[in-house]
Amino acid sequence: MRGRRRGGREIGALPFPFPAPCAPFSAMDWMQYTILTTTEGSDLVSQILLDAGSAGTMIEDKNDVAANQRPEGQWDIIDEEIARRIGDDVKVTGYFEVNGSLRDRIAQVEAELRRVRALDLGFDLGKLETSAGTFAEEDWAESWKKAFKPFRLGEHIVVKPGWTACETRPGDHVIEIDPGMAFGTGTHETTGMCVALVEKYVKPGDRVIDIGTGTGILAIAAAHMGAKPVLATDLDPVAVRVAAENARINGFADVIETRCGDLLDVVWETGDVVIANIIADVICMLAAPVRARIADGGLFVCSGIAAERLDEVLKALDDARYEVLEVREQGEWRAVASRKLA
Repeated sequence: MRGRRRGGREIGALPFPFPAPCAPFSAMDWMQYTILTTTEGSDLVSQILLDAGSAGTMIEDKNDVAANQRPEGQWDIIDEEIARRIGDDVKVTGYFEVNGSLRDRIAQVEAELRRVRALDLGFDLGKLETSAGTFAEEDWAESWKKAFKPFRLGEHIVVKPGWTACETRPGDHVIEIDPGMAFGTGTHETTGMCVALVEKYVKPGDRVIDIGTGTGILAIAAAHMGAKPVLATDLDPVAVRVAAENARINGFADVIETRCGDLLDVVWETGDVVIANIIADVICMLAAPVRARIADGGLFVCSGIAAERLDEVLKALDDARYEVLEVREQGEWRAVASRKLA
């Protein structure tokens, strides 16, 4: 899930003592400070944290999951399990450098919290309970690097980070992805199934359109299969920027073009293969109108389909006159390859 991120600050009493003001601090030490609030109160709490000097905030709200499940939301793979894990409280987390001003910054947050509690804001701020912890920036930076190891998708696609080597077999294609701000590194089952379908159905010279490209893994996989040109779109400008950079890193800057916006607004070309690794609702919504962007006899490859939504997607494809060629299953997810009928 993509959390909402912005500048931030937080409120409440710390569960551990502050260091003495004269104690030496490492410039790499940070406090993560989390406040429980509501959807209505999250922006206000976030602004309080920012005003107190937080380096940024992250808002975790299960209502964002529901919003993103709607066609007008960001197109992304959003597992409903995330909403259950988040719980009913909205969590707003701020990040403060541990230094001599930390006590004053937290005191400012607490004072502002007391002030807004006394106001009649017309909405519920929720529990406003807080928790805090420290982490070393260097430890954090290295921990996610250690967790991201080379892995195989499909038969011959190997995804690796730039900071490590990987073993390959004859016929393998290596995709180098450095996550950073990326939205998914390709480890999700839906991406693996989609890559397998790309390997099977994309042929040299095919024109490919990748909807909701994220980090660009599927667009790069299509380019490795010989597709040219490849058009990768996403509603999120950061995703588009990341995908363009990954295309460059992997040597496909002249093959893959990235565009920001809704498919139906920013794509005028037709593709021999259109890929949509998104969610069931969006696939159902797109099935009919995306036909205009698929060449006669072309393919629509879609994934990100929860198992219980497969029948809805198959019906939408049938209603929009597609022939289903293959359905793949992995865990709780499904992927479909279909052909546009005349």
